[in-house]
Amino acid sequence: MTIERIDNELCNGCGICVNSCPTDVIRMDKENKKAIIKYPDDCMLCLICVVDCPTKAITVTPEKTSPLMVSWG
Repeated sequence: MTIERIDNELCNGCGICVNSCPTDVIRMDKENKKAIIKYPDDCMLCLICVVDCPTKAITVTPEKTSPLMVSWG
């Protein structure tokens, strides 16, 4: 899974997702004052942003685009 998109129609610009993201993936766009996905590859799949979003504007996809890294053989 990875963060896929933030629906601009649903996002109210409250910034809750920006403050709740532990890896700083989501930032506020200064022009339109809405949340944007700035670093999708850094998403650690905690889903805190999805749970915290009051308008349910955040979509998480079931597939991570980067390859899975393991520390064993």
